[in-house]
Amino acid sequence: MPEPTKKEENEVPAPAPPPEEPSKEKEAGTTPAKDWTLVEPPPGEEQAKQNANSQLSILFIEKPQGGTVKVGEDITFIAKVKAEDLLRKPTIKWFKGKWMDLASKAGKHLQLKETFERHSRVYTFEMQIIKAKENFAGNYRCEVTYKDKFDSCSFDLEVHESTGTTPNIDIRSAFKRREVKQQEEEPQVDVWELLKNAKPSEYEKIAFQYGITDLRGMLKRLKRMRREEKKSAAFAKILDPAYQVDKGGRVRFVVELADPKLEVKWYKNGQEIRPSTKYIFEHKGCQRILFINNCQMTDDSEYYVTAGDEKCSTELFVREPPIMVTKQLEDTTAYCGERVELECEVSEDDANVKWFKNGEEIIPGPKSRYRIRVEGKKHILIIEGATKADAAEYSVMTTGGQSSAKLSVDLKPLKILTPLTDQTVNLGKEICLKCEISENIPGKWTKNGLPVQESDRLKVVHKGRIHKLVIANALTEDEGDYVFAPDAYNVTLPAKVHVIDPPKIILDGLDADNTVTVIAGNKLRLEIPISGEPPPKAMWCRGDKAIMEGSGRIRTESYPDSSTLVIDIAERDDSGVYHINLKNKAGEAHASIKVKVVDFPDPPVAPTVTEVGDDWCIMNWEPPAYDGGSPILGYFIERKKKQSSRWMRLNFDLCKETTFEPKKMIEGVAYEVRIFAVNAIGISKPSMPSRPFVPLAVTSPPTLLTVDSVTDTTVTMRWRPPDHIGAAGLDGYVLEYCFEGSTSAKQSDENGEAAYDLPAEDWIVANKDLIDKTKFTITGLPTDAKIFVRVKAVNAAGASEPKYYSQPILVKEIIEPPKIRIPRHLKQTYIRRVGEAVNLVIPFQGKPRPELTWKKDGAEIDKNQINIRNSETDTIIFIRKAERSHSGKYDLQVKVDKFVETASIDIQIIDRPGPPQIVKIEDVWGENVALTWTPPKDDGNAAITGYTIQKADKKSMEWFTVIEHYHRTSATITELVIGNEYYFRVFSENMCGLSEDATMTKESAVIAKDGKIYKNPVYEDFDFSEAPMFTQPLVNTYAIAGYNATLNCSVRGNPKPKITWMKNKVAIVDDPRYRMFSNQGVCTLEIRKPSPYDGGTYCCKAVNDLGTVEIECKLEVKVIYQGVNTPGQPVFLEGQQQSLHNKDF
Repeated sequence: MPEPTKKEENEVPAPAPPPEEPSKEKEAGTTPAKDWTLVEPPPGEEQAKQNANSQLSILFIEKPQGGTVKVGEDITFIAKVKAEDLLRKPTIKWFKGKWMDLASKAGKHLQLKETFERHSRVYTFEMQIIKAKENFAGNYRCEVTYKDKFDSCSFDLEVHESTGTTPNIDIRSAFKRREVKQQEEEPQVDVWELLKNAKPSEYEKIAFQYGITDLRGMLKRLKRMRREEKKSAAFAKILDPAYQVDKGGRVRFVVELADPKLEVKWYKNGQEIRPSTKYIFEHKGCQRILFINNCQMTDDSEYYVTAGDEKCSTELFVREPPIMVTKQLEDTTAYCGERVELECEVSEDDANVKWFKNGEEIIPGPKSRYRIRVEGKKHILIIEGATKADAAEYSVMTTGGQSSAKLSVDLKPLKILTPLTDQTVNLGKEICLKCEISENIPGKWTKNGLPVQESDRLKVVHKGRIHKLVIANALTEDEGDYVFAPDAYNVTLPAKVHVIDPPKIILDGLDADNTVTVIAGNKLRLEIPISGEPPPKAMWCRGDKAIMEGSGRIRTESYPDSSTLVIDIAERDDSGVYHINLKNKAGEAHASIKVKVVDFPDPPVAPTVTEVGDDWCIMNWEPPAYDGGSPILGYFIERKKKQSSRWMRLNFDLCKETTFEPKKMIEGVAYEVRIFAVNAIGISKPSMPSRPFVPLAVTSPPTLLTVDSVTDTTVTMRWRPPDHIGAAGLDGYVLEYCFEGSTSAKQSDENGEAAYDLPAEDWIVANKDLIDKTKFTITGLPTDAKIFVRVKAVNAAGASEPKYYSQPILVKEIIEPPKIRIPRHLKQTYIRRVGEAVNLVIPFQGKPRPELTWKKDGAEIDKNQINIRNSETDTIIFIRKAERSHSGKYDLQVKVDKFVETASIDIQIIDRPGPPQIVKIEDVWGENVALTWTPPKDDGNAAITGYTIQKADKKSMEWFTVIEHYHRTSATITELVIGNEYYFRVFSENMCGLSEDATMTKESAVIAKDGKIYKNPVYEDFDFSEAPMFTQPLVNTYAIAGYNATLNCSVRGNPKPKITWMKNKVAIVDDPRYRMFSNQGVCTLEIRKPSPYDGGTYCCKAVNDLGTVEIECKLEVKVIYQGVNTPGQPVFLEGQQQSLHNKDF
């Protein structure tokens, strides 16, 4: 919250009361009180228009409301804006007064917050005032803006003094009037009228003149007293805005009622007033009167009266009597330096009194020479150590009088008790000039006519009548003529000071060991201050060699107060100890100075890379042989790709150690690193690059280690490659095993992962050479033994972490009954065209390796025409070029010991059909020809799907297609050209395509020019109605959990049947996991991402008016874990079997 300026505190404008309705006065038949009814002209049209607009809230849905808070407490104002029609957040501003924007004042006492509720779409803006002060009171304004929309709201804040902290000061003296000495009482003055008409700059003067101690509070009360008088139904005449009365006097409040039957209640500060000797009520007709006797300062407050639901209020101000001066000031005479007290008495204790010097107010304070002491009615002005400047006319002023007196200050006669004496001192000794005079007055010291300035070395002491000038550690410049002159007296005390000085070398600017450091290649100019009287002669030498003045690279220069050693272009060899000798008549002085030439450090040797990882390495290096004469502060490290010339800085903070770990490198890329040494002088040249190195990392462990098969002496393990291989690639795998019962073997941990802790010698390597495949058979194992197995992936970076099989494996062959896994697409008739290859993979299970037998139509298969290939897990039928003779039913028998499993596959090899047998022209009429034909003898081992009819003009014999995909064996050709002669031919069509040849009519059809009368034959209407019938049934299906599955069938019927899908005899309705389609009679049920819960019996039901038909199938959902389904065998999707085995043929 901003603090008010001085102008705001002192120049408070007189409050302007609200407008008063003229009709009110006219109806009541009364005029306002002469001093207390405050009136101002009504607002102009522009202001009225603005007020009207402010009432229509465009954006606000909740406006901030005015409030009251005590000093030191918090208050929050809230504004809310509806955001339904707003595309972005509106702009809001908070103001105090007219122009003060509070956004820049947020801090300790003011906080601005904003929130947004998404559900209600309402912006909430808060202004919180913390620990309110009195000057925070006033009018505030909130403005909100959005594009061309604008809304604003004004509200007031009142700050009251806290009852617990209100000082015990009488603030009810606002109506004191001034009395000058004992004059007769003047006519009563209305202070409120004075404040209203006075300029703001005169407020303080009026406040003191009339005893107002709380000017700001008085103006606030006057502002609250303003109100806009409205026509009242209960009161014919209301209370005046304010009343004033002297302390101990009597006041009379009068209201007049419109209805004398109304009950009237009087209140003081919200508390109802009861009749007593102090409060007297009177009724005179419609008038209701309240008398308050013996008014005291406690009666100064707000009063209001209620009649029915209406009320009117007023303010009562109680005045205190003026303060009188009962004892006048007296003229006083004093000497300089004495204590002066000016005393007066007033009529009241602790009254407000002002002191003046020559008409200017005296304001006491910590730095003021004036102090004011109050002892009850006594007021004393104290002047400590009076001077001639204090001689003046002093006056005192109260609210009821004033008094004045003159103060005269004279000098006392001065005597010199002890004069100054001349002194001679050695350099560095203390100089003390002392004198004593008869008066305790200050004085001034001068040296050679100039004022002496105090410092840490020179002190001026004044103690009573004694004056001293003390100079510690005398210097040659302290020599001179000193004079002391007492203030206000035309007297001087002179003395001369002489200082003698032996030679001295001043090395204060050097280090503790007198070492001077210079950077190689720079110029050294070492200036050594010297002193001595007479000036000494300086000599420089290095060892036994003297350094002379001149123009050499190393030379000396002599000055009266210093001697300088100069070295141009400093070199490393210039380092050493230099001696300086001083000599004069007073003595000799010697000193040694060490010169140290520092340089950049030498570059370190090439670093060594000791260890590498996938994106990191560890490098070491040795410090440089020469540190440049300054300790090594640290190192900078850079790296680059071997094929690049761009170096990149790896650390911006110096590395203090001689080892570093670069990170974030690209695996498989060759890098080089180099080092910079850094000392206080700078950075060395870079070291030689390290040998190139390539970040590599071992792979992650192999995954899905499983047992593929077990015999009495072997165990076959299968696994999958690592999830992360890296740039080093994968060289192969190492399979290891150990027998159960090893001394260090441990069981699995809580998570089911193996946690073996076996020595390396307990693990036996199954494969001596690395293997590329993810399957390996461990041989030579004893029967009934139990082994642990693990596998590692190996690359150039080494072996990965091992992948353990979760439990020990028993070396013993187990008979597993055979089971054939017919792929889903082979459960229906497998159709191929003549000449295409047939490659069918049939997975099966069974241990030990089962015996397989294939038969076609109950007979043995001719292996010259059909190739059969068997493996441990599947069998393959391969026909390089299929022929129609390969069609038939193929039976597979899998046998393990006494267990037998069989399965059948239907294979249909199809070809193009032959042409129709005979095509005849049955009739010719008008432009039409009726054709009939018989189906072909050879249908290509597939149903005939239609016919294609063509025509040709006998003249050109060019064939044009007339009808395609025609299903019947008779047709009528229309829109033929009259006069032409046509031949016709017909092609047969099945799912392989059109027949190679067509059958043509033997006779031609002539379209005669002369028209014939054609009689339309009479045909009976054909009944197309048909009960529902499934032309393609549902088949049992396997689905993979998490992958969409579909069930398909086809149905026909007329009228079109209604299709209903059911699961386990329960209709599927509005289930988002299922989607149902029907297109051209093909019905499809799609199951989205099925789970084992979705397995079961599904039924498709078709219903029309002629009947109902149902068909069922079973759906089994399997869960895949990393490519392995629940029984432990890979699950192949449709088409994967062929792609897996085609590469073998």
